[in-house]
Amino acid sequence: MNEPSKLFESAAVLPDLSDRVAIVTGGGRGIGRAITLGLAAAGATVVPSARTASEIETVAAEAAGFGAPTKAVTADVTNSDDVDSLVTETIDTFGQVDVIVNNAGFNPASALGDPTDLSDDAITAVLDVNLRGAFRLVRAGGDALSETNGCVINIASVAGLVGLPRQHPYVASKHGLVGLTKSMAIDWAPAVRVNAVAPGYVATELTEPLQENERLRQSILDRTPLNRFAEPIEIAGPVVFLASDAASFITGETIAADGGWTCR
Repeated sequence: MNEPSKLFESAAVLPDLSDRVAIVTGGGRGIGRAITLGLAAAGATVVPSARTASEIETVAAEAAGFGAPTKAVTADVTNSDDVDSLVTETIDTFGQVDVIVNNAGFNPASALGDPTDLSDDAITAVLDVNLRGAFRLVRAGGDALSETNGCVINIASVAGLVGLPRQHPYVASKHGLVGLTKSMAIDWAPAVRVNAVAPGYVATELTEPLQENERLRQSILDRTPLNRFAEPIEIAGPVVFLASDAASFITGETIAADGGWTCR
């Protein structure tokens, strides 16, 4: 697959998001970067956010190449003040918030293993970013989304649809995110739509150990009907769709972008 600049070079094939302002957490690399660029290619004003200023500033500059306004805002989703400021700064700069993409997440080595071996700190760290971070942002941005009849798109995982061995905090956090998507969709309808995208195995920096381990890589390919890892931009596509009017009657759903991995 090509970079977003190639895949999205023709705006004619994309929904028109030129009237929308989107916040993307974890927007500095991998899937978050691709989502930021995909939304920008569709005309949206995008605010990529993460803890590392240099990364999101680079992505914001890339996104600006599509012609839409962008602004990088440094924020840590585990810090409520940061999250509140992210929403406030977005509104102060662009006047509104139409789309929130809860993409920030991680799965550190310290949180892998048998449940009896996991420390409180490891469990808390994963839940605090992957699940509580999403709670913080929708809490901060809920009123703004109601004013614009906006939408929330949570980036879950196939780990939110099935169980995976030795990844218990991560699986719990992603199942929680899928559940949050459903419950928010009920409470916030009809003003705000809430959906999720559940990626399968994506070729990013985080999955390099899997890609480099031939046995693990082959086991993933054997279960994936499309027989490959996804490119990050292939996760951006469903997000752009869900953010658009083409998805106006879709809420409470989780779209598995997994190459068929959950079919088996």
